[in-house]
Amino acid sequence: MSEYEFTLRFTLPSNAADMDDLADALYQHGCDDALVGIGQPGRIGLDFTRAAESAHEAVLSAIGDVRKAIPGVVLLEATPDLVGVGEVAAMFGCSRQNVRKLILSCPETAPAPAHEGKSSLWHLGPLLRWFVQEKRYEVSLGVLDVADATMQVNLAMDSLRADPGTEQELRLLFA
Repeated sequence: MSEYEFTLRFTLPSNAADMDDLADALYQHGCDDALVGIGQPGRIGLDFTRAAESAHEAVLSAIGDVRKAIPGVVLLEATPDLVGVGEVAAMFGCSRQNVRKLILSCPETAPAPAHEGKSSLWHLGPLLRWFVQEKRYEVSLGVLDVADATMQVNLAMDSLRADPGTEQELRLLFA
């Protein structure tokens, strides 16, 4: 068994109890391995360090425990997933300019950003894998596993919000 670190952010149901009661419920339902953040009204964030057989199992079991503790919560985001060059630079202990230069120097192999704009964002898992394979950077297997697991959770949550007809049309277009 390994320990995996990740964060889950939820929207609270309108009938949510006070924060002390929520914290107690979370603890009683297996979230004793999380730090609870309540900075924004109507939202709750939990920083987990969870032991499990896989990152996937750790993230899904944590989501399940939170849903048992607080019925009606809606998952907003699992992290780490979407990152900018600043976060990647901090992970590798280098400058943002260095990360951007590495990505721009290999447009044929570098992962495409999930969002391109003034500040581009990448899914962390594919970007880390590229840094390992193409640039020979070292990345902890646990970090890579968590990045993959949180990306899959976020993509699945987005697909739950998608129009089924549009999703089916796109599946046919890209099959």
